[in-house]
Amino acid sequence: MYAENQYGTIQYSTGSSENHEEQKYEDLMKLVPNVITELEEMKALYVSQGHEVGNIIYELGEMIKQCFLMSATWGLERWEKILGVETDMFLTYEQRREILVAKICGQGTTTCKMIEETAAAFSGGEVEVIEDNINYCFTIRFIGIKGIPRNMNGFINMLEEIKPAHMAYEFQYRYTIWNELISYDWNSLSSRSWDDVRVLF
Repeated sequence: MYAENQYGTIQYSTGSSENHEEQKYEDLMKLVPNVITELEEMKALYVSQGHEVGNIIYELGEMIKQCFLMSATWGLERWEKILGVETDMFLTYEQRREILVAKICGQGTTTCKMIEETAAAFSGGEVEVIEDNINYCFTIRFIGIKGIPRNMNGFINMLEEIKPAHMAYEFQYRYTIWNELISYDWNSLSSRSWDDVRVLF
């Protein structure tokens, strides 16, 4: 059920771009009597002002989003500066947030719980830390997800920062076992590779 340091294949969807043009317009004509908006000059004025007001509301909303880590986008660079995390523009917003959340969780004295919370922030699933103090090592077992969590390099870098220097570690990943495939027939699985089956079921 667990395999040490083996890499599976997991595909992640990419975010699609959104068109915010409609969100940037505020219909001001609904705030005044119809008799005013029936005049073409006034209608044109309110439409023009509606775009300006809509832009202000939209930009204000975007600014507020940057104040919260889980909704920040272009503001992540400021979060990284505050927390002392190197900015890597090659990472997605989500991956950068994971690093920042882990950094926050990793403040203070290192404990098993801290490592579990840090690992969970990266993997998005439950994590178990098994101590082996006699041999000065510990095992991080990802039990909430199957396969290798994405952004493992970021997690390893963070782990190196918070773990005691004398402690070694290893990872264990969860994969699909044969008993979990009993309810599936060959036809339903024939279109998938073994790497897919190992982590998706």
